[in-house]
Amino acid sequence: MNEVLPSDAGPPQGARAPSGGSAAHEVASVGVLLSAKNLTKRFGGLAAVNEVSVDLWRDRIHAVIGPNGAGKSTLTNLLSGDLAPTSGRIMLAGQDITGWSPEKISRQGLGRSYQKTNIFAPFTVWENVRLAAQSRDAQQPWNPLRWLQSAGKSATALERATRAIELAGLGDRRNVIAGASSHGEQRQLEIAMTLATEPQVLLLDEPLAGMGVAEAERMVELLLKLKADHAILLVEHDMDAIFALADHLTVMVNGQVIASGTPAAVRADRGVQAAYLGEDH
Repeated sequence: MNEVLPSDAGPPQGARAPSGGSAAHEVASVGVLLSAKNLTKRFGGLAAVNEVSVDLWRDRIHAVIGPNGAGKSTLTNLLSGDLAPTSGRIMLAGQDITGWSPEKISRQGLGRSYQKTNIFAPFTVWENVRLAAQSRDAQQPWNPLRWLQSAGKSATALERATRAIELAGLGDRRNVIAGASSHGEQRQLEIAMTLATEPQVLLLDEPLAGMGVAEAERMVELLLKLKADHAILLVEHDMDAIFALADHLTVMVNGQVIASGTPAAVRADRGVQAAYLGEDH
């Protein structure tokens, strides 16, 4: 296999490498917002993710590709807290979040989308985003009806919701019932709901799945716009989108990383071509 960069290959060009000090200082000094080291998840005798490391940097999109069953979604679930790792460590903004609940990790600054669109279909686009924004106002038990009733009274929640809905490109669709929106708009809505929680890190699991050409182009534009203020992990099968978006590319097969580096280096790797991409790429 041709040589490619390791997954923790260091800061992007122009960034300053850490010179010692606390983990939080190192994270702040070089822009790494999330760092996972040697993550493993076993289900009985099966290692769905095996010794995987990944660093996510602000203003960079780190794409993860691989065939079905490679461990991509399991990796995302480990990073978000939906699954607890068997071993390994996850740092978010200098804080060790290994084993934390998804809710606690979300409040630490991580947002994610899922393969299956996760919205409140009977509510309007605006109500969906407003609910997500309201969830950050106080650490109280989950009660969506209470939040729906009180969200209009929270100026900060309304401001967060307005910013998120405009950033996601849904400002003119705010009064549309979410379930009546197109598939592409529902995916945009899910990202808007995530943005309303003001995350620093975004984990996006196949956001372009099932989209037509025009919808996919809009999503690519949105992700490029979000990149400047976020660290993004992108799991996706659309290879044209991957090579248009990714700053760093990791290839997984059977729970393991077989290559990680720049898209150009990974595209040229013969082992990756044989395992996944094919000669056309």
